[in-house]
Amino acid sequence: MVAVIMAGGKGTRVASVSRDIPKPMLPVNGKPVLEHQVACLQRQGITDIIISIGHLGDQIQAYFGDGSRFGVHIRYLREAVPLGTAGALYDLKGSVDEDFFLINGDLIFDVDLHRLMAFHKAAQAAATLLGHPNDHPYDSGVILADAQGRVSGWLTKEEERGWYRNCVNAGIHVLSPALLEKLDAPRKTDLDRELLKPLIPTGKVYVCRTPEYVKDMGTPERIAQVERDLQTGLVERKNLRQRQRAVFLDRDGTINRHVGFLRRPEEFQLLEGAAEAIRWINRSGYLAIVVTNQPVIARGEVTWEGLDEIHRKMETLLGREGAYLDDLFICPHHPDRGFPGEVPAYKMDCGCRKPKPGLLLQAAEKYHIDLPGSWMVGDQLQDAQAGEAAGCRAVTLAGGRSLLDAVKGMGL
Repeated sequence: MVAVIMAGGKGTRVASVSRDIPKPMLPVNGKPVLEHQVACLQRQGITDIIISIGHLGDQIQAYFGDGSRFGVHIRYLREAVPLGTAGALYDLKGSVDEDFFLINGDLIFDVDLHRLMAFHKAAQAAATLLGHPNDHPYDSGVILADAQGRVSGWLTKEEERGWYRNCVNAGIHVLSPALLEKLDAPRKTDLDRELLKPLIPTGKVYVCRTPEYVKDMGTPERIAQVERDLQTGLVERKNLRQRQRAVFLDRDGTINRHVGFLRRPEEFQLLEGAAEAIRWINRSGYLAIVVTNQPVIARGEVTWEGLDEIHRKMETLLGREGAYLDDLFICPHHPDRGFPGEVPAYKMDCGCRKPKPGLLLQAAEKYHIDLPGSWMVGDQLQDAQAGEAAGCRAVTLAGGRSLLDAVKGMGL
């Protein structure tokens, strides 16, 4: 597999840190950002690397040479003039004949790239974006996609968006070499606006969502945060090749006010301290995963589209307070019949309706979760029973205890 790293930018936002070295060469814990990237690729057996260089690019080439010192083989694409985020790809035409990784050069990441490539190939995508939730979605571009990951829209931070899922382009992509044929000359080209967004109507653009660690070096504050995360081992631990730990969260009565069967977004209101509690989980390195029974689907009282709008509101409100969910697992079933408008296909005694552990087991399989090292938190006995059946430690919110109280008591 081939990885192309775009390292030609000027890094104007971090100019206060250094004006005389290229942004990908900024030192993070004693090594350039780009060296962290090369090491992550090399560990996963991706050793054929192409680096696109421009501004102060001689420093990059002098440091890495042919890559042999780092256990890889490196080639270079040189921009004589700035060509944007995709213009330099023109020079790849004819030299790359397989799907390849395209990586922004200002990222610190540790991501299971084989998982990303497998998703891309299974979807038969022309382009796959790595998407993730972050703690500032309100000022990030947001990707809209269906349950299979097929992208339907891509909103900039300036666009009106209503309620939205917290899924942001992480800056790591898999592209088909066929896309290179759309580049007719080595001119300044914006990858997102000119190459990927126009492809969305074809149904060939997908997003693979991940909870793994990806942060850009856009500000001095983010550099400081990444250095702390590298020192504590958080960056490496978040790679899905490693066993993960999670805090599984019930929804109603745990994150939002319990109003009985919640049927409309207007009824959804965050509980006090819920966002702070989830921020605490996010910063601990545990995954924050909602597992929720939603019999309103089986009862015919809420459609999947209506439920998705409720959950978009939940993610939007959490994002405004710097908190995010890594995923959400739903049981739509209900065993009892006789409701007007019920959906027969969902009327069953399933294995995923709490107190059964099915939702937690699904999450564990998807994210390589160590269940004995994880927690289940909810306001009902059935939540605790589901957690214990899955092998987790369980906390029941009772007697006025809040989610924040519970999380602080876990010692995460």
